[in-house]
Amino acid sequence: MTPEDRRKPRDPAQTPAHVDASAPDVVDRRVGIDRRDLSPDPTNLERRRGPGRRLTDFVKTAEEGEMNREQYLFLLAIDAFKRVNHKTFPSWTDVLEIIRKLGYRKTMPSELNLGSRATDWTEKGNVPSGVNKPAEQREE
Repeated sequence: MTPEDRRKPRDPAQTPAHVDASAPDVVDRRVGIDRRDLSPDPTNLERRRGPGRRLTDFVKTAEEGEMNREQYLFLLAIDAFKRVNHKTFPSWTDVLEIIRKLGYRKTMPSELNLGSRATDWTEKGNVPSGVNKPAEQREE
């Protein structure tokens, strides 16, 4: 389709029934709700910056190339998993397995608001990761 063809009005006889022939070809995205006018993210996961929103020291130092011990250990564990399993992109299940094998457990209530679909829980800090057990032996 040439630019000249785009400027020509549509022929109603050649337009499918489900398409409005009088409708413009271009939709103005500025019409509607501006995401910047929406209330703050209720999940506590918003990382977009703006006036008065600064990076946390945890994020800032990592983005500047200075990782703390926890970030560096996590990076090494992900890299080792990718090498051993010949995976360029681990799945989220793989990432959770790595995190649990590093020793992380859900011992505190969540700081996130994930809605009514997610049920929060805690577990003891000294429980095994449970990622290597067959499915029938896992405690749910």
